[in-house]
Amino acid sequence: MLKSFLSNKKNRCIEFTGFLLILILFSPSEKIFAQIESRLFLEKAFITDIKQFDNEIWVATYGQGIYQYNPKENKWTNYSSKTSELNNDLFHCVAVNKNFIWAGGNEGLFIFNRKTKKWTLKKFSDGGEFGNWIRTLYLDFKNNKLWIGRFRNITLFDLKTNTYKEYNKEISGNSKTNNINCISAEGDSAIWFGAESGVHKLNLKTKDENTAWEYFTNKGRWFKGEGVSVSVTDILFQKNSIWFGTDEFITKEQPQYNIGGIYVYDRKLNWERIGKANGLGGNGIYALEKVGNYIFAGVYEFRMQDKSEYGKGLYMINRLNKKVIPIDLNQIDISTSTIRKIHFDGNYLWLGTDNGIVRITISNPLAKWGVR
Repeated sequence: MLKSFLSNKKNRCIEFTGFLLILILFSPSEKIFAQIESRLFLEKAFITDIKQFDNEIWVATYGQGIYQYNPKENKWTNYSSKTSELNNDLFHCVAVNKNFIWAGGNEGLFIFNRKTKKWTLKKFSDGGEFGNWIRTLYLDFKNNKLWIGRFRNITLFDLKTNTYKEYNKEISGNSKTNNINCISAEGDSAIWFGAESGVHKLNLKTKDENTAWEYFTNKGRWFKGEGVSVSVTDILFQKNSIWFGTDEFITKEQPQYNIGGIYVYDRKLNWERIGKANGLGGNGIYALEKVGNYIFAGVYEFRMQDKSEYGKGLYMINRLNKKVIPIDLNQIDISTSTIRKIHFDGNYLWLGTDNGIVRITISNPLAKWGVR
């Protein structure tokens, strides 16, 4: 009873925070509000991942190693070739518990023992030339298991037994189904793996591993059957829906290859797509995060002329009516429109960019966000 009450209380607080944010955004009495409270940290760092352990914020960068932020001391600690015996500073992802730091790089999984202060490197023999490119990490604290998403294969590391297990998820000869972009947990019932072609689901309640895995692609009703292929970059779970962020990659020869956008599945039969036509600045989606009844999205546009991605800023989407609200970055301490990672810690919204990480106070009633 007490556990249920506390859980409901926490959920109500999160919903209230989202409601308060909307009051702030749309209050007609703008003069009574101050400028939004935000702060830029780690300027010039290319942020690739943001994770939270207890009250600590952990950040992976591509070029400056791993950073730990202690909010009590307002202090950043750097783990890099400049500050330790680590011989690599190029990381794509990070995961942390009280004993270890795991950092995914191009050459394998770097592991830091927090007691001995020593780094080791785990190499993987399966997966060929790019098998040691670690792209995403998810730590299952309850079951003491680390899921490792690689450019080739999914690996499960069991912390209790100190053993690794390989999963080759190539489907029908399509290697892109085995190129893992992201990992998201749906409570304790399932783990989802976004790939460069489709999405894999591991049903944790199914004991038979042969039937526990499912694969979904756009060849059918999933993702509305749109595009030549669908590359999933991020996944959010709601009680009655699942939100999928997807990549945009188009060429003159294949203008429908990866059309991008956010796909919303109602867990029944219906799919909705939110993209540029609905108010987003582009169809490419770097990251998604939920705050109350709103979904924040880091958006980019892929331009076929030079085959490059261009950051298009931050957008807020009402998850009930799907209304898209562009956020005015001029009111935030930010120097770029490329927002690659988003994390909400209960009080702050953290934006990981190609030029540092921004902390935004969204629970402050004196803040006023502008919209474009």
